[in-house]
Amino acid sequence: MSLINRDTTLRWIELFAAQMDEHRQDLIRLDTAIGDGDHGTNMNRGMQKALEKLQAAEQADPSAVLKTVAMALISSVGGAAGPLYGTLFLQLGTALAGHAEVDLPTYAAAWRTSVEGVQARGKAEPGDKTMVDALLPAVAALEQASDLNTGLRAAADGAEQGMLATIPLIARKGRASYLGERSAGHQDPGSTSTYYLFESAAAAFTS
Repeated sequence: MSLINRDTTLRWIELFAAQMDEHRQDLIRLDTAIGDGDHGTNMNRGMQKALEKLQAAEQADPSAVLKTVAMALISSVGGAAGPLYGTLFLQLGTALAGHAEVDLPTYAAAWRTSVEGVQARGKAEPGDKTMVDALLPAVAALEQASDLNTGLRAAADGAEQGMLATIPLIARKGRASYLGERSAGHQDPGSTSTYYLFESAAAAFTS
């Protein structure tokens, strides 16, 4: 049975941190092509710091776990990734406050709030070649699902499709936008780390 609670939320974060460590060089390569080249390093450092914070104190519920991650990322990750991922986790944690266990409608609604927070922070729209291009189809899949297992798998698939769809786009936000048409043909690193975020959730929350 699928369940979103404190323990499985911790498992999600552990899996995502492992993905950032495993794919650090890939993210560096993607970001070197159209950005500062530090996305993999920053995300790996931030998630390792998040694990340290989680291990240092007990969290009562999923909200507390996510807020701890948010604070770790905001304080330790430079560039755009820290504020944007920090906003995402903070909004998600705030939306889930008071829930020891989280059902699909509540989880999907929390994600919608999180995406809106990220968009407000980064001023990004669909097609701008950012993490929003992976976030939006993932959240839409969660909202349309009838059960958690199906929804989480569909969300990961949606994030992957959104990630791949950034390849031909011309960037309109961030460092990549400075390249203009030369940014086309490259996969966006932020959408790539977002795909790993949803892939990790599917693994953590489903049986």
